[in-house]
Amino acid sequence: ELDELGTDVLPRRTPAPAWLPTAKGEEGEFCLRSSDCGAGLCCARHFWSKICKPVLREGQVCTRHRRKGAHGLEIFQRCQCAEGLACRLQRPQGPADASRLHTCQR
Repeated sequence: ELDELGTDVLPRRTPAPAWLPTAKGEEGEFCLRSSDCGAGLCCARHFWSKICKPVLREGQVCTRHRRKGAHGLEIFQRCQCAEGLACRLQRPQGPADASRLHTCQR
């Protein structure tokens, strides 16, 4: 059937923009969503574009948002904590008000 119709009736694909990666992106490469990035990476804003950044490991500083949707306001986003970790207030090790940092913890 297809031979009789010829290739003219087949839909043509629109080529992807040159800047869009064809394989899973590596750290620092441009992306549109986390599925564009390789394993252990997420797609996060860096200035006015988005790049693949590493998912946070235990002990690394993370961002805890108080308001839903606040993540979109940052120009330097961090990835979420890796699976099995949560972004929690860092346990005090010095004076009571020394740090308000959140870190990825079990």
